[in-house]
Amino acid sequence: MKSMEGIQHKTVSVNGINMHIAEKGEGPLILFIHGFPELWYTWRHQINGLAALGYRALAPDLRGYGGTDVPDCVADYTCFHVVGDLIALLDNEAPPEKEDKVFVVGHDWGAIIAWLLCLFRPDRVKALFNLSAPFVPCDPRFKPVETLEVLLGKDYYIVRFQEPGEIEAEFAEISLRRAVLELLSYRIPDPLYLPKGNLFGHPLDCPVNLPPWLSDQDADYYANQFQETGITGALNYYRNIDTDWELLAPWWKSQIQVPVKFAMGDHDLVYTMPGIKDYIHNGGFKRNVPFLEEALVINGVSHWINEEIPDQINQLLFDFFSKFN
Repeated sequence: MKSMEGIQHKTVSVNGINMHIAEKGEGPLILFIHGFPELWYTWRHQINGLAALGYRALAPDLRGYGGTDVPDCVADYTCFHVVGDLIALLDNEAPPEKEDKVFVVGHDWGAIIAWLLCLFRPDRVKALFNLSAPFVPCDPRFKPVETLEVLLGKDYYIVRFQEPGEIEAEFAEISLRRAVLELLSYRIPDPLYLPKGNLFGHPLDCPVNLPPWLSDQDADYYANQFQETGITGALNYYRNIDTDWELLAPWWKSQIQVPVKFAMGDHDLVYTMPGIKDYIHNGGFKRNVPFLEEALVINGVSHWINEEIPDQINQLLFDFFSKFN
């Protein structure tokens, strides 16, 4: 597989779990943090591209994903656990005495985790480039899942993910493989709804219509990994949204105090969420992220921006990070 050539893999012990990481290159470290339902593999184009440009690209499978351990308990997936994993990983791979600050790139859930990494430990981040999910502080007045259900209904995917075992059983009915590929192929700039008995609205006797940037080989890699580990670990991030909201209360109104650049597609389902366009374009985002250089919205691009236009994203990453070397 060409996209895998030269990428090295190993397992390291961090924060009480065994974590699989993929890496390539030498130079300043870039930590890539994947989203849902992704893996280190979502960064394959960036790993190769940035390694060729003089960086050490490192992408873990987060806890619950791929080759990394899958803790059994929902409570083991809070923001403190996940950010703790990444700090321990940096301590192992880029000890402060050798490389006190690193570059960070996140997408989707990975972007949320990257924002929190910067919120908790700005001393370890040289600069952040996030994709798809802007920084939105947890408002203590509004419990997240309850608010989403009021705004978007009980079939909204985040609401549907809350009950342990329920959506897993429904995914199993259509096959977990199909569910993963349907999620990876979702590129409609509208909320994702998963009504019971008609999860993705497609006949089960028809193959999933893969997007042009996801080959059959790529789809197989994702599907096989999730078939091996299950998807419960990945879903447990969503099941901690309300818990994280409570844990983050001390940081209410705190700002992200590292240099940041942000990009998303105008066809991203996040971009069409209630209030997000206004927040990004009319000052709210910049108030919470004062060192935001730019919030770039790219026309005609979907949620899967780093896979859809990898060369453009690689160039943006290189141009931004070069300012800090």
